[in-house]
Amino acid sequence: MLAGPVRGILLDIDDTLVDTRGAFRHALLRVADEYLRDGLDPDEVVRFWREDRSGWYRAHTRGELSHREQRKRRANELHAEYGGPPLDEDAYDIWDEGFERHFREGWRAHEDALPLLETLESAGIAYGAVSNADTDYQIMKLAACGLERVEMFVGVDTFGVGKPDPRVFHEGVRRLGLAPKNVAYVGDEPDIDAVGAADAGLTGVWIDRPGAGRVAFDEASPGFDRIVRVSALDQVVPSLELTP
Repeated sequence: MLAGPVRGILLDIDDTLVDTRGAFRHALLRVADEYLRDGLDPDEVVRFWREDRSGWYRAHTRGELSHREQRKRRANELHAEYGGPPLDEDAYDIWDEGFERHFREGWRAHEDALPLLETLESAGIAYGAVSNADTDYQIMKLAACGLERVEMFVGVDTFGVGKPDPRVFHEGVRRLGLAPKNVAYVGDEPDIDAVGAADAGLTGVWIDRPGAGRVAFDEASPGFDRIVRVSALDQVVPSLELTP
């Protein structure tokens, strides 16, 4: 499972360092109050949004859709599922302004994020962030969550595509000044994060937080036997062979 002795760590942001699921819940509850039918189960609405059944966000990370277009399509699918009105361009602008405002209100770091960074710093292990969102947006998010010490190495705007494209991982590795075999990537999506990193020659670490899964992934899934699985960030360091 380990590509080699780990001298550097690359970190995902959303649902790895930052509780993005909680932020989406905060925003979607307010969207539901304003736009959707009454009596909905909040957890069902959040689950529907995060599942993104049509794969619009992943299409964005492949360079096929703009961020605006993928979110507008997801918003309209949400409304179609739960009784909201269709959103044309003007209506979507109003919808998105409110959604984004509430989403940002909900940004919080996971409780285990800062302790991991402090542990890595104490051990002399270099780290940085690689994300499938825009670089400047993620810099703002990290600062809002008190994680400004994390340097953004690669965003979806760097190459116009995101993970699991190996260029994304390799650029993060280059920024650390290390070889892929000496870098671990930690992320919450088993296929594009952990397996994608392993395919690129890194050690792939899947943080499988309880109740947070979006993708069905188990021992029978391709690549499962090539990754490290943890359920919290405090398990990352004990799971790896760290060498400063």
